[in-house]
Amino acid sequence: MDPVVARKTWRTLEPIHGMVYFVPEAQQRYGALGLHGRSGYFASRAAPMGAVTSDVVIATFFNFHPALVRSAMQGVWETATTAAVSAARLEAAGAALQRAFGDLTNAPPLPTVAAIAKRAALAAAEHLDGRPLFAGHASLPWPSDEKPHLVLWHAQSLLREFRGDGHIAALVAEGLSGVEALVLHHATGELPKAALQGSRAWPDDEWAAAVGALASRGYVNADGSFTDHGRQRRQWVEDRTDALAVAPYSAIGEASCKELRTLGRPFAKAIIDGGLLDFSALLKPVE
Repeated sequence: MDPVVARKTWRTLEPIHGMVYFVPEAQQRYGALGLHGRSGYFASRAAPMGAVTSDVVIATFFNFHPALVRSAMQGVWETATTAAVSAARLEAAGAALQRAFGDLTNAPPLPTVAAIAKRAALAAAEHLDGRPLFAGHASLPWPSDEKPHLVLWHAQSLLREFRGDGHIAALVAEGLSGVEALVLHHATGELPKAALQGSRAWPDDEWAAAVGALASRGYVNADGSFTDHGRQRRQWVEDRTDALAVAPYSAIGEASCKELRTLGRPFAKAIIDGGLLDFSALLKPVE
């Protein structure tokens, strides 16, 4: 399969997963467990791996400042169990999706979309090697097929973490640190510096040091913009990420990928149109 097909299929449905990091339903449920601010985010995403230490989160999440992770993770497993946190995350996702989908929750295409995405995610679970965050999420029980919106969300969450672990492998192979990866992301022009640096809590001096280190290697100019070499190497990382993410989509075939995109697009659009992806939150100061 052309890796571009896999990328397109993943990107089409990604809003269905990604909204859980922004919706108030998540913050409310984590808050009810005593987890506030970034503690809810780190704990909810890490919980499927077990009561892991801050260092494990730093390693698997990759591009957050270690001090932010250690502060947010302090005492979380004494405050709430991993099972309770994972349950709260699923409940939040379900409530947010029902709010966004409205009548689409009972629309005939939803069980079909969920079933195809589940097939892809189950195929991904046959490739656990070197994918610790994905493996943790893959160990969670599947929601009931009677709740296809939750099946779809869980499947897309697995596919996102599968791709994410492969992306980190490519970044490490390229010899990039977490903050250097963010500097290169900023060089693409896709997201403003404030969102990338601020949301991951990298101080100005450490960001500037990363720019300097990349400039010394010929990846960026002094102002952080790409050199031709840097643009080529960043593209290598993206191409390698695509190649490492092909397996689950190749398993279901191009016809099913096309069906997944076609039938899934209205559900992803409902997430976007409903304002569930509020990226302005990335520009707020870190709590």
